[in-house]
Amino acid sequence: GVFEMRERGLTQVPNPSAIFLSDRLNVAPGSVVTSSMEGTRPILVEIQGLVSSSGMGNPRRTVLGLDNNRVALILAVMEKRLGMNLSGLDVFMNVIGGVRIVEPSADLAIAAALASSFLDKPVHKETTLIGEIGLTGEIRAVSHAQARIKEASKMGFTTCLVPSSAMKQLSRVEGMTIESVSFLKDAMEVLFDGQE
Repeated sequence: GVFEMRERGLTQVPNPSAIFLSDRLNVAPGSVVTSSMEGTRPILVEIQGLVSSSGMGNPRRTVLGLDNNRVALILAVMEKRLGMNLSGLDVFMNVIGGVRIVEPSADLAIAAALASSFLDKPVHKETTLIGEIGLTGEIRAVSHAQARIKEASKMGFTTCLVPSSAMKQLSRVEGMTIESVSFLKDAMEVLFDGQE
């Protein structure tokens, strides 16, 4: 459960996704929403990434709410598979609201937040992403995909990027366009091609 301290003590938060997304800006490069599982409950969280030039010999890597090693792996895949030169840049990652994400389902959102900041192009505000990234750049299926997509739809999201391998287990969710991607490169084309 998620609880909030109020005047009368701790009270349960009936919709944690709404709390974690309440202060989200409409359009901002480096901001992406994903659906994380807390037990059997999907919760939407905002992941922010910032890529900037480094003023030091060794670029900084500051990661809050995510596994440092996972972010390092994703950066390496982005360098190799997308040709993004990130090794000499400072990288900052944060999960808004103090949430800690330990599952790999947020990989695609992490990569999208970093690419969005690097390219200075926002991800559409009504798009959410779920998927694990493999070392070859493939997007792998994650557990509870249907529940994650339903939660995103309840919160007003209209598009969800999911791994192609998950499509056969998914049923239609009203008001939600489900786009499948097989590789990280495909996801970047869907998210950023055609933007000025």
